[in-house]
Amino acid sequence: MPINDLRAIETFTKAIELGSIRRAAAAQGVSPQAASQALAALEKRLGVRLLHRTSRSIALTDEGQQFLESTRPALAALERAVDRVRTAKDEVAGPLRIVAPKYSFAPLLWPLVDEFCRRHPEVQPDVKLDDRVGDWVQDRADVGFRIGSAPEDGVTARRLFAMQLIVCAAPAYIAAHGAPNSIEQLNSHRCSVFRHPGTGRVLPWLLKIGGEVISREVPPALSTNDAQFETEAVLSGHVIGLLSGLSAAPLIRSGRLVPLLADHATDHMSVHVYYGSRAAQPSRVRAFVDLTVERLARSTNYVLDARELAMAESNGRKGMREH
Repeated sequence: MPINDLRAIETFTKAIELGSIRRAAAAQGVSPQAASQALAALEKRLGVRLLHRTSRSIALTDEGQQFLESTRPALAALERAVDRVRTAKDEVAGPLRIVAPKYSFAPLLWPLVDEFCRRHPEVQPDVKLDDRVGDWVQDRADVGFRIGSAPEDGVTARRLFAMQLIVCAAPAYIAAHGAPNSIEQLNSHRCSVFRHPGTGRVLPWLLKIGGEVISREVPPALSTNDAQFETEAVLSGHVIGLLSGLSAAPLIRSGRLVPLLADHATDHMSVHVYYGSRAAQPSRVRAFVDLTVERLARSTNYVLDARELAMAESNGRKGMREH
């Protein structure tokens, strides 16, 4: 149904309710002439006269009476639907669709979702973890996370924190194989490599030299397309790995991993949260974005500064020499 017809029907029912076209026009914020023209256009489209009009009063025709009886329930149902949507928009309840990379993201995302659900038990999270770059519209996402930049035009992205890439080893690996003192010495060590889940391509290690990020091919003693699997392999002492700060930072702070070649750790990428127009967001989406920013914006939970990295590496190497 054309929107003009719907507005004319609203004018028609409002005129009957208020007793005049002029009052109906005032209630709808249009001129009496515009309201009268809308009714005339509706009658022309229907091919019947709905109202008897005089300068002082209006009265329903037989066809107008039938039309009124038919349209009132439909307009009432439409008004209820509009009210339900407006109410739902203001309630922190209903489905919340979240998309995020699978790469190292579950340990970061779960505490957010857990806290949010405890605050708002009427929300039903629908979480999709996938390292392949998706489509905002097809994914029907309310909130997304991405390592890098915003996914596409028309989406608001907010930077949360830097994502580091850190060469790491377990104390057991250093005890058995020693630790590289330079990038060149990596060729003589057992290294893990990560395969892109979408393409299967082995990703080179990204290392920083003099402020510039370079790609370095390393001999693969192990390859995988799962970040958690790679982290477990490094923790076991089988390999050295280039791990993200999302996985590595808590393990370095607990002493379970030792950062190596700390001067070459990169932080050129960032973690972003992205979402649609804030003005049109349901309250549940705004509330989740606000919690995300509150907990993660400029967070140091997954980022180690240069001093902390250097101290952790020094302590890790020193501990191995003492043993």
